[in-house]
Amino acid sequence: MISFTIITCTWQAEAVLQRTLDSVSAQVYPRVQHLLIDGASTDGTLSMARDYMARDRQVNNGHEVELVSEKDKGLYDAMNKGAAMATGDYVCYLNAGDTLPASDTLRRIAETVGESDTLPAVLYGETDIVDADGRFVRHRRLRVPEKLTWKSFRKGMLVCHQSFYARTDLARQIPYNLDYRYSADVDWCIRVMKAAERMDLPLVNLHFVTACFLEGGMTKVNHRASLKERFRIMTKHYGWPVTAAMHVWFALRALWKK
Repeated sequence: MISFTIITCTWQAEAVLQRTLDSVSAQVYPRVQHLLIDGASTDGTLSMARDYMARDRQVNNGHEVELVSEKDKGLYDAMNKGAAMATGDYVCYLNAGDTLPASDTLRRIAETVGESDTLPAVLYGETDIVDADGRFVRHRRLRVPEKLTWKSFRKGMLVCHQSFYARTDLARQIPYNLDYRYSADVDWCIRVMKAAERMDLPLVNLHFVTACFLEGGMTKVNHRASLKERFRIMTKHYGWPVTAAMHVWFALRALWKK
């Protein structure tokens, strides 16, 4: 059976971290490495993380928890550190405030994969949006395609980063580009899927919700800068004409929905 590395990047996250820790700790699936990559927080984040590590040792649920706290170059630098430490077959980036929707989420994912000799490059699912108290707000507006390819992201980030489980060997080979401050995850997902196509590896639709994403986050706070950055990323991967045409379509769709 496959193993998972859940990477949780934190900085000054005491207000939202606990429910993320609780959701991973509650997983009934035993083959889980949980990496807490902290950017030298000065609030209660580290105390919370250390308490979590101590409780995990007592529970003896088969999980392995590791904590690193040091200054970094931002979120995507922390994610690269986590990928370098990962020992699971798949990595999932579940940041502070994000959660797994149920205690059997990882078990269900593992059962979907089974015991294949060749592991899929990516496992992907749906995402729910939750508020600052962890309460369900809505299903994510963009629905995942039945068949995902790197070209799918021309229509936007159809799979949420938190619901995109990449094979760890690919994650290590394809680090996040630190030239991007807000949307390096979009670029990373596309590059992982391009690598999967070159290696003739499948991308598997799990057909259920695999993550609950905290509404609001770095990208929403810096929405304008993020949109500009995404345009650059899409132009790099799909070319200017396609990217421009798709953004005209995005704008018309937004007006129609109003």
